[in-house]
Amino acid sequence: MIYVKRLASNNPLFFFQIKGKRIEFEQSIKQTHRRLKQNFFRWLVTNRPQNLITGPIIYSMIIPLLVTDVFVSFYQMTCFPIYGIKKVRRADYIIFDRQQLHYLNFIEKFHCTYCAYGSGMISYVSEIIARTEQYFCPIKHARKILGTHKRYAQFLEYGVAENYQTKLEAYRRALGKD
Repeated sequence: MIYVKRLASNNPLFFFQIKGKRIEFEQSIKQTHRRLKQNFFRWLVTNRPQNLITGPIIYSMIIPLLVTDVFVSFYQMTCFPIYGIKKVRRADYIIFDRQQLHYLNFIEKFHCTYCAYGSGMISYVSEIIARTEQYFCPIKHARKILGTHKRYAQFLEYGVAENYQTKLEAYRRALGKD
């Protein structure tokens, strides 16, 4: 299957195929990407110094990310079957496809891998917690909050107590079908 993407109204179309987890660009695009790839030494010289200096701080975040990933995955693996909640698929949230971009050098690909894991893992955790919230307390907050998950919009309004237990049970049953 060939997908056509337009980056912006001024940019030309480019073609690629998605084959399982692999993305294959049209040969002419691959060649263009390779031509545009910045050499490591040039990248190092032109990179912002603050990026290099703060690198160890940024990458030290991998430890809490991995620990959180392990604990949340264990929680989901053990508790979701008990609650009757359909498990969240990690592969739907943590996607490593940027390494297939030929215009990135190995350091840029490393950065992309780290960011793909970090942001994907946070989205994965967010969905697990969203399903947990739907199971235990699908009630909106009294105050407006920023960054709500996609399930939040369907939660019960704050303070509306009528038929709460019945509605709660309906929310719980819906989690087995997600």
